[in-house]
Amino acid sequence: MKFGPDEEREVLEVLRSGSIAQGPKVAQLEEHFAQMHGARHAIAVNNGTTALVAALQALGLGPGDEVVTSPFTFVATLNAILETGATATFADIRTDDFNVDPESVAGAITDKTKVLLPVHLYGQMADMEPIAALADQHGLRILEDAAQSHGATYQGRAAGSYGLGSFSLYATKNITTGEGGLITTDDDEIADTLRVLRNQGMRARYVYELAGHNYRLTDLQAALGIPQLARYESIVAARKRNAARLIEGLSVVPGIEVPRELPGRSHVWHQFTIRITDDAAVGRDEFVSRLGEEGVSAGVYYPRLLWDYDAYRDHPRVIKRDAPVAEMVARQVVSLPVHNSLSDDDLQTIVDAVAKVAGGQR
Repeated sequence: MKFGPDEEREVLEVLRSGSIAQGPKVAQLEEHFAQMHGARHAIAVNNGTTALVAALQALGLGPGDEVVTSPFTFVATLNAILETGATATFADIRTDDFNVDPESVAGAITDKTKVLLPVHLYGQMADMEPIAALADQHGLRILEDAAQSHGATYQGRAAGSYGLGSFSLYATKNITTGEGGLITTDDDEIADTLRVLRNQGMRARYVYELAGHNYRLTDLQAALGIPQLARYESIVAARKRNAARLIEGLSVVPGIEVPRELPGRSHVWHQFTIRITDDAAVGRDEFVSRLGEEGVSAGVYYPRLLWDYDAYRDHPRVIKRDAPVAEMVARQVVSLPVHNSLSDDDLQTIVDAVAKVAGGQR
């Protein structure tokens, strides 16, 4: 992310005020973010993982409760569940959006399930209509992990509007404050609980209403985010143009499966993630290595499923289920540059390099 004079002005205003802790800039960030996502409330916290933890705590999650989520996501999703004392169980994903398959979600629900936690991966929302129907049918709460999907929509509804939404403002996100997070909700009571939780359980100074934490965001950080919210439409528009150019150039390359913006959804292209199929001349890991030799950086998000690490493999509160699609996808995915600073020449370089490497050319 490149910062400009608008961010500089906002930050200097905070520095010159002599007060950099949580204050009016945080409130301004919250107001604008809530408006962007059609939510009554947005509660700012110090990072995206905290946003997940605080949201689950506000929902009253604890030992014995189960949360259904995706095994194909960043580890913060799982860590937040475990921090509450709850148990994580998993649904398989689909290849068209890399998000949980509602049919698999249905099969993972038990009488202990309390929360459905879909992850809106790479900038495109999960198939929320059937997920919301499952929540209604079983009396469950929804927490959307929208860390990568600021402003994404599904059938006209914004990410974070189906229950609680958890967002990250980490340095790589479409909107960033370096570190930071936000929780969206229409529930006044939950919003109030979250504001007390983030402030060591205090509403009034030294009056402790619950066992809370220091989850506060600073005005200095919020000052970085406010100008980005103002120009976010242009940021996403540039990413959409870049994604369209990459799709056009790579759709005809054998062995490359390009991502798509699905009907009824607005993809914000946090990542442009392709799959390296068996038709490619090289495997995924060699593909990434050789792409680097061509001067194109690429990342693998994510190389393993969550339970496939020593820290979780035998964890009693990590319930592994069959997820053949997620296992296949984890072996195939590669994310290419799509950020809004790319030039036309940069995009052509990416297309040419991918075609060359996928075709086995030296």
